[in-house]
Amino acid sequence: MHFITCSCYRRLPLLRSARSRDRFLSVLEQTRQRYRFVVVGYVVMPEHIHLLISEPEVGTPSTVMQVLKQRTARALLPKTKRRDPRQIELFGETPERSPFGQSRFYDFNVWTNKKRVEKLRYRHRNPVTRGLVAEPQDWRWSSFRFYLLDEIGPVRVNEGWGKISFAARTA
Repeated sequence: MHFITCSCYRRLPLLRSARSRDRFLSVLEQTRQRYRFVVVGYVVMPEHIHLLISEPEVGTPSTVMQVLKQRTARALLPKTKRRDPRQIELFGETPERSPFGQSRFYDFNVWTNKKRVEKLRYRHRNPVTRGLVAEPQDWRWSSFRFYLLDEIGPVRVNEGWGKISFAARTA
């Protein structure tokens, strides 16, 4: 398992709106299906994300993260228009679009159930610790509600593994 943390470019709150977090989760689910990995847990914060995923059947965690960041950037960042070559001669090149995420991400290998529970608890408490909500179940953009209420969200959690029983049901 891989506990992955990825920050938005320059820690900007590119995921500050509900719409952008919803769109990110849609891209995550599409990426999960394409690269065939299990999402054990996730949380989407305004300027970073945490994922706990299995080894993908297709590609590597680096490939998954590259695709996830590129597709999210295309979905969320302003589009750059192609300019007429004559305009380029007069006004110069169009500035490139800013990236969505930092070029690197943090990947911690999780080998034990104890460490998996620790990482899930940390992730699910993150919105509370940051003062975004009073209780973990109030933050719609995490896997906590799956574990607490068996609620199916926009990202399939533990798809193909069955429900993982662990003591992290409580915040």
